[in-house]
Amino acid sequence: MSLNDMLKESNIFANREVLSPHYIPKKLLFREKEIENIERALAPSLKGERGRNLFVYGKTGSGKTSCMRYVIEEVKNIPNTKAKLSYINCRIYNTRYRVLNKIVSDHLPTYAKRGYGAVDLYEKLTSWIEEDSKILVVTLDEVDMVKDLDDLVYTLTRINSDIKAGGVTIIGISNKVSFKEDLDPRSLSTLYENELVFSQYYANELYAILKDRAEEGFRHGVIEDDMLHFIAATAAKEGGDARIGLKILTSAGEIADRKSEAKITIEDTEEAKKIAENDIVYDVIVTLPEHQKLVLYSIALLTESGGAYKKLTDGVDTYIFSGEVYNRYRSLSESMRKEVKGERWYRKYLSELEMQGLIVAFESGKGIRGHTKLIKLLYPPQKIKAALEKDIFGSQN
Repeated sequence: MSLNDMLKESNIFANREVLSPHYIPKKLLFREKEIENIERALAPSLKGERGRNLFVYGKTGSGKTSCMRYVIEEVKNIPNTKAKLSYINCRIYNTRYRVLNKIVSDHLPTYAKRGYGAVDLYEKLTSWIEEDSKILVVTLDEVDMVKDLDDLVYTLTRINSDIKAGGVTIIGISNKVSFKEDLDPRSLSTLYENELVFSQYYANELYAILKDRAEEGFRHGVIEDDMLHFIAATAAKEGGDARIGLKILTSAGEIADRKSEAKITIEDTEEAKKIAENDIVYDVIVTLPEHQKLVLYSIALLTESGGAYKKLTDGVDTYIFSGEVYNRYRSLSESMRKEVKGERWYRKYLSELEMQGLIVAFESGKGIRGHTKLIKLLYPPQKIKAALEKDIFGSQN
């Protein structure tokens, strides 16, 4: 395709931005209750009172970030509110210092550029809040990505003890329900949070979301209903992840556009499905902590080889014993000169990998070496191996 072809008006897209997972529509379907709960949690802060902290959980692609950003946009339109908002992507701002600097940068940009340390930023922040009784609402998206999370939580909650007027409300967003287990008791004791859990989307809900976006994002008649149902069913199988649905929808449009087609075909959709699945899996894998990557790599290796118990299959899938995975993980860690984590941490890693939709783990029941946990990889082992080798060993090749 030449540059001139690329610059021609699209036969497929009417407004490509609408199909982005980052686009916030005027109405978020099937999330009215969750939005109302976020608004209720924020209401005291908007009235100038100290609110209770809110922690939002749910699988990737369940609408957590979209709902939060939707409410933030609503708040920006409220006149004369005492609340000052900072939305922070913790995948980028992943240390206490970076978070504090981002908050100060949002509200006191000239001060933040002077290169002050964490203590100076803290003192500036507390005096700024106190001067006219502001309520600072800090939204920490992907809060589990912060390396010194305990220090950050303690620092932010400490502000409320150190000021005479105003306050800080924390909203944490995470797809890892267990991340609070890593916090020190002194930080946990300062948190009085509400919790909000987002359920995954079902196939009929994903269909409605995709249809809503397609009507605005594509030209009229470009995509048939059966294609939307196919994409919705695919996304539902991947844990109800709306991002996967939107990625397939966009990729299918791009493929049809590239072929100069007037409509999106089922072949375009199936090709887009393969592209999107590879992208999503890689995006999830690169954000995993190091030891979870090693556990997942061990599962992929054993799934590919069949492990020591190759005949433990149902004719379609291979099931791996948890103990076998732990032994392979331990060998890998030792060979890479990494600290080997104990079995309690290992069980937690399995739980997190299951939460990410990468594996399924379940008790075997009686009859198979007593009670043991069986693990099934939800993606082809070759795909997982390739992604992990690129990520873990890429710099060593």
